[in-house]
Amino acid sequence: MNVQYSVKIDAFEGPLDLLLHLINRYEIDIYDIPVAEITEQYMAYIHAMQELELDIASEYLVMAATLLAIKSKMLLPKHEEEPLDDEIEPFVEDPREELMQRLLEYKKYKEAARELKKREEERALLFTKPPSDLSVYASEINAQNRPLDVNIYDMLGALSKLLRRKKLQKPLHTKITKQEISIEKRMDEILKELKKEKRRKNFYELFPYYDRGHIVVTFLAILELMKKNLIIIEQERNFADIFISSNEGVIADGNA
Repeated sequence: MNVQYSVKIDAFEGPLDLLLHLINRYEIDIYDIPVAEITEQYMAYIHAMQELELDIASEYLVMAATLLAIKSKMLLPKHEEEPLDDEIEPFVEDPREELMQRLLEYKKYKEAARELKKREEERALLFTKPPSDLSVYASEINAQNRPLDVNIYDMLGALSKLLRRKKLQKPLHTKITKQEISIEKRMDEILKELKKEKRRKNFYELFPYYDRGHIVVTFLAILELMKKNLIIIEQERNFADIFISSNEGVIADGNA
C-alpha cells in the first residue's frame, strides 16, 4: 500500500537565492567563493529535490552546470610563465568573476525588496480615509450662531476700553446716588433685556450708566452668564467689538 505524503522545504526564488542561502549559512566570503565546496552543497540540494520528486526548474539545472564548469576551470593546471623584464604581467581572468557580480547584484535587490516589505508591513498598520466634504457641518455651525473664541482677556480688554469711553463721556456736574445691586439681580436683568429685544447687543450697550460699582457688577454678571453658558459671546475678528446674545437652547436656573 502506497502512502502519499507531502514534504515542505524552504522555498527559494531561484538558483541565485539558493546560492546566497548557502553562502550565508556556511559563512562564505562572496568575494572569494570556494567553488568546489559551494558546488557540492548546491548539488546536495538539487539531489534532495529530486529525491522528493519535486519539479526542478530548468534554471536550477543551468546554474548547476555553470558551477560545474567553473569548478572544472578552477581545477585546470595553470601555466606559470615568468614574464620578461619589459613585458606586462598577463591578466588572468577569474572564472568566478561573473558569478560573483551576479550574486552581488541579486543581493542588492533582495535587500531592497526586504526593506520595501518591511515598510509595507508598517504602512499596513496605518488606516486612512478619503477626504470628506465638511461644508455641510460648517453651514450648520453658522446656522446655530455658535460663539467664537472669546476668552477672559478679550472681555477685560473690552472693559478697559469701556472705562476709557465712560470717562470721556462723564459730565462735568453729576449728582451721585448710591444704589446697591447684586450680581444675581444684574444677571436676571441682562437675560431679560436680551430675550426681550431678541437680538445680539453690543457689549457696551449693557453699561448705560457711568457708575463704577454698576460697571463692575455688570461685568461680573456677564462673566457668570458666560460660565453658565446662558449667553453667547461673539467677536468677528481680533480687537473688534464684542456682541452678546441670549442662548435660547439653555434654560436658566430660575433667574430668567
